[in-house]
Amino acid sequence: MIHFEKFVLDNGLRVIVHEDKSTPMAVVDVMYDVGARDEDENHTGFAHLFEHLMFGGSLHIESYDEPLQMAGGENNAYTTNDLTNYYCQLPAENIETAFWLESDRMCSLAFNENSLEVQRKVVSEEFKEQYINKPYGDVWHKLRDLAYKVHPYKWMTIGQDLSHIENAKLQDVKDFFYKHYTPSNAILTVAGNVTVEQVKALAEKWFGDIPAGKKYVRKIKQEPEQKQPRMMEVAESVPLNALYKCWHIGSRLDKRYYVDEVITEILGGGASSRLFQSLVKEQQLFSSIDCSHTGSIDPGVLCIDGKLVRGVTLEEAENAVIAELEKMKTELIHEAELQKIKNKTESMLAFEDISLMNRANSLANYELLGDANLMNTELESYQAVTREDIREECRKVFVESNCSTLYYRSTIKGTFPVAETENEAEAEAETDFDLNVL
Repeated sequence: MIHFEKFVLDNGLRVIVHEDKSTPMAVVDVMYDVGARDEDENHTGFAHLFEHLMFGGSLHIESYDEPLQMAGGENNAYTTNDLTNYYCQLPAENIETAFWLESDRMCSLAFNENSLEVQRKVVSEEFKEQYINKPYGDVWHKLRDLAYKVHPYKWMTIGQDLSHIENAKLQDVKDFFYKHYTPSNAILTVAGNVTVEQVKALAEKWFGDIPAGKKYVRKIKQEPEQKQPRMMEVAESVPLNALYKCWHIGSRLDKRYYVDEVITEILGGGASSRLFQSLVKEQQLFSSIDCSHTGSIDPGVLCIDGKLVRGVTLEEAENAVIAELEKMKTELIHEAELQKIKNKTESMLAFEDISLMNRANSLANYELLGDANLMNTELESYQAVTREDIREECRKVFVESNCSTLYYRSTIKGTFPVAETENEAEAEAETDFDLNVL
């Protein structure tokens, strides 16, 4: 049980306090309810651009990192399609430094052509390195665009097109900031060797006078039901043919979310998973294979992706995947297999809670979903999943009309090993794509 208290400032800033006297450290986490889904289709990548701009200094503080480092702290940030999160950890006795830094960039971020140009170049190079020049780098650009036709999940956090960042204007950036980076659109979570009274005083001192700003009301077109299968083929200079299949699933707050979580673990949770054991180890059709889902707030996708063994056709590999899914749709999984997944999930959640940083971030995430206390009840939701739930969900999700498929063909000719060693394949199975950050 993670204990916490919550209060709201007059300007709408939600504040969560988690006291932990066993550590000399404190974490200050500021989560903004803005992600790539809140961008204009013609100006994508702005939420991620701000992840960089927010470290470029504010009107009163030229450098964010230097004062924090002087106080013995460290920081980082991340952006998803649903949110943007900034967090730092430092000795609890120096916690006011973090309040000072975070409040100043919330109310008076420094905007100028020079800082925009610097960060624009940084993000543009990241786009080129990770998504244009890297083998398979454009996969999720293509998959998202294939699976989504209406919802802004159709573009990645980095942006839909490089030109959107390259051509970003200072006024566009300012407008985005003042629309989203306001107290009423943020959650401040403080965890560690602190008291509620101390945090209340510091929150009022440093954030209380920041104008609430106009409350952002999200109006996003929801993706209609997919009623026909979609298919795309590309041919590029990549080492191996690769297969990608995506199916639409429910939202993060849908009770089916926990069933989908268990299904992805059964199919792709490491070297003991069904897909690895059958398609990599036994049939030797894939050199690596994974199953994951986006975990997004709005309805997301569940995806199976794998690199083929040279000489295996994409059609043969796809049929083998479908055969494994048919087993999930027709047969109840063994009780021992389900209990193994539940035990693994319980261990994972307990392990995550060891870290003070993770606890703070989780509280912020659950508050963004509507209730920070979901952190304390989530395990019950996993434990409630039954074998019948799994079979029924597989029947709903794994249907042809709900599927988008990408054949990624290799144009490289030559002599290559037929298959990786078992240890190499197992290692890749554990370290493949993480959909949650794409």
